[in-house]
Amino acid sequence: MSRHQNLNHVYPNADRNQPMFSRHLTAFGSHWLPPTQAPLGGWRNVHFPSYPCRPGVPPSPQLSHPTRHLSGAFQPQDTHNTNWARLQSKQHLPPGFPFHGFPHRHFHLGLMERSDKEPPYKRRRSSEERAPGDRSKGSPKREYAPRQARSATTSPNYWFKDGNPPPPGTSPPRQALELKRQWEDFSHCYKSRPQSGGGRREPPFEFSVMSYNILSQDLLHDNNYLYKHCSSSILNWNHRLSNILKELKEHNADIMCLQEVQEDHYEKQIKPSLEALGYQCEYKRRTGRKPDGCAVVYKKDRFSLLSSHPVEYFRRGIPLLDRDNVGLVLLLRPTGSSRPEDCVCVANTHLLYNPRRGDIKLAQLAMLLAEISTVSRLPDGSSCPIVLCGDFNSVPWSPLYSFVRESRLEYDGIPIGKVSGQEENPRGQRILTVPIWPLSLGVTQQCQYATAPTDVDGGITNLSVQDFAAQPMAAMNRPSIEHSLRLTSAYSHYLTEDSRPEITTCHSRTAITVDYIFYSAGTGDISTQPEGPLPRQGLQLLARLALVGQTDLEAVNGLPNEHNSSDHLPILACFRLCP
Repeated sequence: MSRHQNLNHVYPNADRNQPMFSRHLTAFGSHWLPPTQAPLGGWRNVHFPSYPCRPGVPPSPQLSHPTRHLSGAFQPQDTHNTNWARLQSKQHLPPGFPFHGFPHRHFHLGLMERSDKEPPYKRRRSSEERAPGDRSKGSPKREYAPRQARSATTSPNYWFKDGNPPPPGTSPPRQALELKRQWEDFSHCYKSRPQSGGGRREPPFEFSVMSYNILSQDLLHDNNYLYKHCSSSILNWNHRLSNILKELKEHNADIMCLQEVQEDHYEKQIKPSLEALGYQCEYKRRTGRKPDGCAVVYKKDRFSLLSSHPVEYFRRGIPLLDRDNVGLVLLLRPTGSSRPEDCVCVANTHLLYNPRRGDIKLAQLAMLLAEISTVSRLPDGSSCPIVLCGDFNSVPWSPLYSFVRESRLEYDGIPIGKVSGQEENPRGQRILTVPIWPLSLGVTQQCQYATAPTDVDGGITNLSVQDFAAQPMAAMNRPSIEHSLRLTSAYSHYLTEDSRPEITTCHSRTAITVDYIFYSAGTGDISTQPEGPLPRQGLQLLARLALVGQTDLEAVNGLPNEHNSSDHLPILACFRLCP
């Protein structure tokens, strides 16, 4: 049976109103469908009577993004804001949308004297501060009593390992609970393509992508105050490695973008394990003395590597870019394709955490977008489909998030502490400077590399060096930045069943969304479409692995826990390459 057959051919008697694919998936268009185990729940068709499946309509009840021209009056969403009319007018939300806000109330990052001082989260001690052989200084791990969570029998997002819920009125032991995540299927929203000329048409290429911050063991030890709710056995690397490799194998994604991959563990354990599963691995360690980095791995029988481009955000001599974060951009070609335009640009990054340095985050993002623009450019000047994954350390609807989605950001008067939206009331209100990054970086305000213009024959034009330098200078003095990539999010950031905020990271101090899969939406894609013309080639979202809410994570004692060995959840999406 072809792996590209229509679902109706595979399940002719299936009730489309009932959840499908409850156990093993083999016929959803491609072999990438994971051999789903019980902890992953099942598959379900997602039907939204109020949101029909047509281009430009979100696949789930979701917040429309703020106006693309954000100003200094931008405020992160306030959970306790009762002035609904003002919030509606400010953020351009659909009338009557049941917005509950993001859980900023769980942010406790400690007090700091200066707005540009690094927060305590994931702070690395220098080798001089750390005693020889010491990897876990601090108070011993101990259990804590979290807030009362809702009864486990009322939530669809976790299950009991023995299959039996506890007696009414009693609380189950936390170690008995395990998250259950379902796949949301959007394939029924797309019409099958008609056959042209009566001939047999080659089926479209379909593939799956994962983004996952696996939590570096060194960073875990250096920030153990975030994980005091975990026993030492749960934080042990051998236990964590076993769980992480099990997750990667079960999800069976064609492409995996991993963050916080510790170099020694990557070389000795993670890379050999993934290569044994048929993956080709590319890795970029952070600069300086940082021992972790980003990895992009892909199945060798599904893709071939055209080029690999590491991106270092550290720039000597530019004070703004003195951090060691990195990115990695790959150009992949689907197996069996011979057309030059049939390729996919895959990018992975982990932006700076510091919630009070939005200027650094935006500069890092601009450098990555410039690299993506160059790598993804086709000979005719258009761009191939793009998948941008990573931990962006920014919440949905923040200025940084909106910049990715809207392709433009008007930042006049925006405080640097509000760029990422991580803190509800950031200390220090220093405003973003104009320009954010200096011309010496070599990146324009359009997030393109600043190179001398050429004529159609490839020769340098008659513009002098001074003329060329003056052109970007005028744009550098405007408080706006933009990029040419048309990207949207694979996730709506609100749960389908009750519109609670989706959570991708959770530990003892916060529970928010910071991890994303952005992609180039093609013609007919069901997600919210960006403004402007669609690219000639793009992607259609076929499915995604549903996230969970904060109360679901509280019920399993947060992250990490016995079964989930990172403080982030993996996010996965499945795409079809549009010709």
